[in-house]
Amino acid sequence: MSNEKRHDAIFKALGDARRRKMLDLLKQKPMTTGDLCKHFEDLNRCTVMQHLGVLEKAELIIVKRRGRFRWNYLNPLPIKEVFDRWISDYAVGAINLLARMKKDLED
Repeated sequence: MSNEKRHDAIFKALGDARRRKMLDLLKQKPMTTGDLCKHFEDLNRCTVMQHLGVLEKAELIIVKRRGRFRWNYLNPLPIKEVFDRWISDYAVGAINLLARMKKDLED
């Protein structure tokens, strides 16, 4: 998959609040699909699985099957790629601006 298509998949996955909540939960610890379903009582298991499929396609999660359990792990590398490509250059500019403002105020 090309970088552009990978980034499209990442942005699509991050575009839904429920998927971002799933990533927030997985940031705390790996969880089984059943555990994640408990946090989304308004969604049926099939819908949770569809959301996890979008996250897996974007490589934001890694899935490991152990026995009858499906464990979901956060993969932070795609988020770092997006940060490096789309955010870091802008953040450096903002930090430099804040540093200049601070210096101007102190002078």
